[in-house]
Amino acid sequence: MATAGKVIKCKAAVAWEPNKPLVIEEIEVAPPKANEVRIKIVSTSLCRSDLYYLLESGSNDGFPMVLGHEAAGIVESVGPGVTEFQSGDKVIPLFLSQCRECRFCKSPKTNLCYNTWAIDRSDGMEELDSRLTCKGKKLMQFLGISTFSEYTVVNQIAVAKIDPAAPLDKVCLLGCGVCTGYGAAVNTAKVEPGSTCAVFGMGAVGLAAVMGCKAAGAKRIIAVDVNPDKFEKAKVFGATEFVNPKDHSKPISQVLSEMTDGGVDYSLECVGNVELMRSALESCVKGWGVSVIVGWTNLHDFASRPIQLITGRTWTGSLFGGFKSKDGVPKMVKAYLDKKVKLDEFITHKMTLDQVNDAVELMKHSKCIRTVLSVSPH
Repeated sequence: MATAGKVIKCKAAVAWEPNKPLVIEEIEVAPPKANEVRIKIVSTSLCRSDLYYLLESGSNDGFPMVLGHEAAGIVESVGPGVTEFQSGDKVIPLFLSQCRECRFCKSPKTNLCYNTWAIDRSDGMEELDSRLTCKGKKLMQFLGISTFSEYTVVNQIAVAKIDPAAPLDKVCLLGCGVCTGYGAAVNTAKVEPGSTCAVFGMGAVGLAAVMGCKAAGAKRIIAVDVNPDKFEKAKVFGATEFVNPKDHSKPISQVLSEMTDGGVDYSLECVGNVELMRSALESCVKGWGVSVIVGWTNLHDFASRPIQLITGRTWTGSLFGGFKSKDGVPKMVKAYLDKKVKLDEFITHKMTLDQVNDAVELMKHSKCIRTVLSVSPH
């Protein structure tokens, strides 16, 4: 492309400080260096994790920054040493990289990668030299990718090449939320046919977990949420029952235990609330129940009584649904194109990047499942 090797001036939503609205600014995006890819972001969606770092994490580090990590785009240019990608490729940037060389990448037991932010960067900021600047200041790259920008630069180990037939305004959801929930059920919990599952929280991640439970053949899928309006949407993805904790005086774990002859086979916490994590664990049946922590948080300790685990329950966690990212995302794109997973049904609002603060308000007040922002013309 004509812009290769040159600094690109473009539009981005900049977070200058926490707990303040994002500001649409003109930024400069430097050319990619060795092993880097510069991507034109076509579509990005707003994820709860973006709000967590902006509004809830309590950290002033990492500002100014460009948020966004659930996106799809087109390769504009590549740096020296990049052979896997070329200009024009459709791609999804990945907050969880896959270098294929480290101890984690070589093991089938995990989808972590030593060379990703997620191993030891709990605040989500990319410490490496950012290619993004605004008004003479370096902009930190959220999770190493920063997709609330018309262009971004990402290391090649954090980019997945996808089917050129894929609609970018749909498959952008596979950059985080849908893979996270779906994979937590299929890969991490390893839900079995005929089983009973409970999913806590009917946001995008929870709905994707419901979809994963159904794909795995679960017989009963109980959706748990305090918003009764969520049940109709949950049914679309495969929920068979709905429980609102507000309708009961008993603890939700007791309600579920009584509904399921002693507890569910699998539970998935998709909110990021430590009290709910305990409830999800205690909703599982003794002997073999598996509870998966999916919701992202790093603010509080979580706890339960040892007897909960001594009696045979398993308590585990899941990052990006257990998918090895560069391998898993293209497969999920193909599954969508083959109509084996849903994406369109998650999208409740469509906006432009200029309306990003409106999208933030919708999510803050639980008025959306996913809002997709059109960033650059395709």
